[in-house]
Amino acid sequence: MSSIIELKNIEKHFEDGKNTRVKVLRNINLDIKEGEIVAVVGESGCGKTTLGKLIVDIHPPTEGNIQYLGREISSLDKKSYKDYRLGVQMVHQDSFAALNPNKTIFQSLSAPLLKHKIVKTKAEALELISKYMEDVELAPVEQFLYKYPHQLSGGQRQRILLARALLVKPKLIVADEPVSMVDASLRISLLDLMAKMNKLYGISFVYITHDLATARYIANNGRVVVMYLGNIVEVNNINDAIQNPKHPYFKALLKAVPVADPTQKGMISQLPLKSMEIPNLKNLAKGCKFNPRCIYATELCESKEPELRELNGSLVACHYAESILGGNEHDKSGC
Repeated sequence: MSSIIELKNIEKHFEDGKNTRVKVLRNINLDIKEGEIVAVVGESGCGKTTLGKLIVDIHPPTEGNIQYLGREISSLDKKSYKDYRLGVQMVHQDSFAALNPNKTIFQSLSAPLLKHKIVKTKAEALELISKYMEDVELAPVEQFLYKYPHQLSGGQRQRILLARALLVKPKLIVADEPVSMVDASLRISLLDLMAKMNKLYGISFVYITHDLATARYIANNGRVVVMYLGNIVEVNNINDAIQNPKHPYFKALLKAVPVADPTQKGMISQLPLKSMEIPNLKNLAKGCKFNPRCIYATELCESKEPELRELNGSLVACHYAESILGGNEHDKSGC
């Protein structure tokens, strides 16, 4: 499969208002292939949303480059850049904030179609919008088109956002926590809807979440990208990653998933972590950024940052991944 998006040596820094640069993303290398679903997981503040915004060019990278269909987006001509912006869409977490409260659903959905001349008339826009509204299971269409965002439920608004993204026939959709603000009973239906769009139209998805259960559900046949404090620490097929986590941070994430078992007490105290506290991005440790919390850390981890490297068909950034994977977690002599 060919790549839709390639991120090469990406760094992203932000000014904190005190003439200090905060590194939010560091040395990010990632490619998104045609028709695949990639789940990006990690704790709050790890850089997941910033990564998504770089992919859709809301934020430019500080260093490195992003390629769309093999061409660097910063060097695209006007027509090619327009193709890229239409080809890579984003579905935001807050559906209410993402829709203009003063416009009806039809006005919000028809505006990009008319602006980009995908259709010529409002009648053509209505026909196309109706098709995609039915695709996202908002039928009969007439019950929704002429309502305002506040008149719809959170789940209905998220379906509207998905329909809006689909209308311009994208190759890739970045979905940033798309089900976190809807009722639990609706989450599976929205995930099923995205999986359906992936199969029906061959659209790739980057699914950003802190919820491992929904990540595994949506990307069951795809990959997981695990992030920690601006770094990618593991990339693998999601089922293999969950069965055989290679990075100690991902092992801790999996241990933190609640289990419906009343006999499991004191779960937090049993987590394989030295500390529950997440370090400040302005004052990160030398060497491996996870070493202050890692129960396997040694002097090597404190002095040298591990590179993302290949291991058994996956990528992992850990000096001792082999021994951790093999279950011999205290014998690091062979690594």
